[in-house]
Amino acid sequence: MTIDSIAPPIAHAISDSRDSIPVQAANREVIHAVRAVNASGQLGDKNQLTFSLDRHTRRPIITIVNRDTHEVVDQIPNEQVLRLAENLKQPD
Repeated sequence: MTIDSIAPPIAHAISDSRDSIPVQAANREVIHAVRAVNASGQLGDKNQLTFSLDRHTRRPIITIVNRDTHEVVDQIPNEQVLRLAENLKQPD
């Protein structure tokens, strides 16, 4: 499993410490799910699932990455959608 080191953890976006416990629990669930998918072999021997947050939009990004070449095989949402969301977020 890989989590993008550029993007801060989801819990940092929460300023209220009361909310951080459910967010941390949700983070653990995502990590366990990613590990389970990668361990299952459903993506093949050469691919792995990764989860990260886009540093500009703070939206979750799910990618399938080739373990050998580190090439992104697929990404949800794709780069065009992320840039569109980023542009919509910026003031004119």
